[in-house]
Amino acid sequence: MSEPQLSIRSSKARDLAHSLSRRTGQPINRLVELALERYDQELRADNTRYPMDAVWDLAAEDLRHIAPGTTSNHDEFYDENGLPI
Repeated sequence: MSEPQLSIRSSKARDLAHSLSRRTGQPINRLVELALERYDQELRADNTRYPMDAVWDLAAEDLRHIAPGTTSNHDEFYDENGLPI
């Protein structure tokens, strides 16, 4: 019985696979298995984070692009009693 086949239609993936195969002497199917195993391990390790952590990471990244002294209190939209203008 023959092995199941995996077909990836990507010239970049093909080129990388052939290049790594030449450099390492590993067959392409083994390189694909190793890459997928490593990626799976990375995802499982990253899965220990809480989903909200990704939101906080994005917020921290955006904060780097805000000019110093900028506020978000929107005082210009409210009168002295806190009512909308």
